[in-house]
Amino acid sequence: MKTKFSAFAIGLAMTASAALGQDTKPPISASMEGHIFKPAKVPATDERIRRLKVPAGFTVTKFADNLNKPRMLAVHTNGNVYVTDRDKGTVTLLRDTNNDGKADQQQVVATKEGMHGIALRDNKAYLVTVNEVYTADINKDGTLGQLKVIADKLPDGGQHANRTLAFGPDGMLYVSVGSTCNACEETSKESATLLQMKPDGSGRRVYATGLRNTIGFDWHPQTKELYGFDHGIDWLGDTTQQEELNKLVEGGNYGWPYVFENGRPNLADEPPKGMSWEAYARKTMFPEMTYTAHSAPLDMIFYNGSQFPQEYQGDAIVTLHGSWNRSEPVGYKVVRLHFENGKPKQFEDLVTGFLVNNNREQFGRVVGLATHTDGSLLFTDDDNGVIYRLAYTGNKK
Repeated sequence: MKTKFSAFAIGLAMTASAALGQDTKPPISASMEGHIFKPAKVPATDERIRRLKVPAGFTVTKFADNLNKPRMLAVHTNGNVYVTDRDKGTVTLLRDTNNDGKADQQQVVATKEGMHGIALRDNKAYLVTVNEVYTADINKDGTLGQLKVIADKLPDGGQHANRTLAFGPDGMLYVSVGSTCNACEETSKESATLLQMKPDGSGRRVYATGLRNTIGFDWHPQTKELYGFDHGIDWLGDTTQQEELNKLVEGGNYGWPYVFENGRPNLADEPPKGMSWEAYARKTMFPEMTYTAHSAPLDMIFYNGSQFPQEYQGDAIVTLHGSWNRSEPVGYKVVRLHFENGKPKQFEDLVTGFLVNNNREQFGRVVGLATHTDGSLLFTDDDNGVIYRLAYTGNKK
């Protein structure tokens, strides 16, 4: 399906550049424009998987399939793999008992409506739904004990209900809470934020704000700095707003919904308290890098295995779920974010080829990421119900 959408959002006349040139609020004009185009889903056949493009020495195979809509992943130190399914509200345990790179056992070990994010620590599983954070003991057989609420009354989800969570090097638990809307002034101070709390749920506070929907975030293994990938605002055209790679710091404001990228104004939403866009931009943190608008980054992890070549150490891996609101589709792939001296430098394609038939069809919308104990990389596809395994079998230099 392909549709074009265009409408005026605000009347009167003043260009964006002029609006940024002063600290008062002049009349403004803005427009909203977008396309709706969703490549048709086709099956993830063996032949299509064989045609996926990866760097030399890498292979892609199915680790598991027939999983409905697998989303976020976590791997235990014993090799057990856990995957959430937001639509069913389940956590499924997968085992590869013969170490052939493919799961041969599947078992649902927890159910809770809206289950999405998952993290493992000290032989406990931490899980998050729209409004609650849970913990459960991991039993010897890999199943989960009773789910216990450690934090509740998270803001309602609205447009972005996919909560994620992870433990930082400081031992604190971080929870991403997306915005309730595309672009608006939130009523809850915890919406469009990254929250921080102790492992028991106490000491909860807002760590960073102005984050529209930062589902994927992780800490650089050497510098311990926190990076997250934020989703840009929709309906600003094919090329705007670009996705933002942010270095997330305590107390940081990352601009949403009033400014984006390097201080560009979102003219449809005026900053509060009579402040101009330029003045508001001075209060915010600009992104470290940006990526093609509407690619939809969903997960981001730093590779911490030993299987890949040495040059992958300290690099991040990002899943791009793929666009639905752009005239030509983008995303639908896994990319490598190369770091040098602890700083992000460039993006490189890692797994591509899910778009087929001149980009009119797709057989993979990638979501969650995890490094397996053998050093391979697992990633989910929530459209065809598959978990893929990216392995390196080439010669290491």
